[in-house]
Order: sequence, then structure tokens, then C-alpha cells
Amino acid sequence: QVQLVESGGGLVQAGGSLRLSCAASGRTFSNYAMGWFRQTPGKEREFVAAIDGSGGRTYYADTVKGRFTISRDNTKNTVYLQMNSLKPEDTADYYCAANYRIVSTRAPSYDFWGQGTQVTVSS
Repeated sequence: QVQLVESGGGLVQAGGSLRLSCAASGRTFSNYAMGWFRQTPGKEREFVAAIDGSGGRTYYADTVKGRFTISRDNTKNTVYLQMNSLKPEDTADYYCAANYRIVSTRAPSYDFWGQGTQVTVSS
């Protein structure tokens, strides 16, 4: 089992920044690829960004490329999502997820999920 706890969400004005954190516990963190997804009511969970276990490879949805940065600190068992130039359409619940070894942009590929943190971007 891997336990994931997100933090850092909140209310921000358009153009602002937020940094989400996801703290992991339970297994060897570096063995797990990590992903960030987001979801709004009535919609499916949407891929945002992913990173492999070493942090050497990253992937982004086109909608956030150039604005968001995913990173990880394996010494702190934490993955981050730095979100800049936020837009109202970025408003959603953000979830981090862990998958053993394999990076994926697909939510069903991930075995472990956090409880989510809410991000609201006002116009």
C-alpha cells in the first residue's frame, strides 16, 4: 500500500501561482511513477502531469504545458506540481496518484490515489 496526501490547494486569482505537494508513505517512493490528475463535477478525471521514479522523465497535458511543472524529491517522498499563469479553467480538484514503475497518462493505470485538494482560480 502507498498512502498519498495532497496539500497546497486554495483560491487564487487568474495569472497567479500555486504549488501542490503530495506526500507519500508506505513503500519505496522511487519505485513509483507519480501522476497528477484533476476533476470537475460531472467530468472524468483528466491527466495533468506525470513523472517517472527517478524524476528524469516528465509528461504534460497540452492544456498545462509551459505553465505547470511536475517534480519530485525522493529524499522527502514528495511530488510537487508548480502551477503558474493559472486560468479559471484550471479550477478543479487535483489528485496525485502512484503507479509501480510505469509512467502513464491514463488514470486507470494508477493503483494508489490521494484524497484530492481543491484549486479555485477566480477571473
